[in-house]
Amino acid sequence: MTRVRRTALALSAATFVAAFGLSGCGQSGQPEHPAASPSVETSPAPSVGMPPPAPPAPGGPPLPRDSALIDVMSRLADPAVPGSQKVDLIEEGTADEAAGLDRFGIALRDNGSLPLTFEARDLAWSQANPGNVVATVVVRTANPQGGEFSYPMEFVPAAGSWQLTRQTADLLLQLDDGQNPPPAPPPPPTPPR
Repeated sequence: MTRVRRTALALSAATFVAAFGLSGCGQSGQPEHPAASPSVETSPAPSVGMPPPAPPAPGGPPLPRDSALIDVMSRLADPAVPGSQKVDLIEEGTADEAAGLDRFGIALRDNGSLPLTFEARDLAWSQANPGNVVATVVVRTANPQGGEFSYPMEFVPAAGSWQLTRQTADLLLQLDDGQNPPPAPPPPPTPPR
């Protein structure tokens, strides 16, 4: 892997960590409340082009539990979960993205961000994509200088569970198949004879 590609991957992981903040979720699925510590105040995250959520429809289907969305994010960030198993966590995910998902988890581990903790807040039905759920996801890193960050995310139902929408995944993760290195510079001109 080239130094440029490693740097881009580390920056992608750092961007993810910087953009997302989660409150702890223990094995039981109940939020953990860590001991008070200094935190970094951030301004509200941009809406990244997502329309405001729709109000709940009376008598409509219930929103998913926040733990279902947290599970998606936790598995995406876990380097112990193979990338081939993470592909199904992203809408229209492809096998070509498995290596990028592996590198993403490794970069999070290598920069000291893990474990990440997530909290999903303000769940609502999407106005733009009926059936999808939007939520503000709060991310906290193991690195005390990492602070807490919030980011709006959208999830789509899939086979009884949830996936991160393609649009949200494309904004958060830099997934490529690792097979397309940057183009080589053109050869120098041939000196005249």
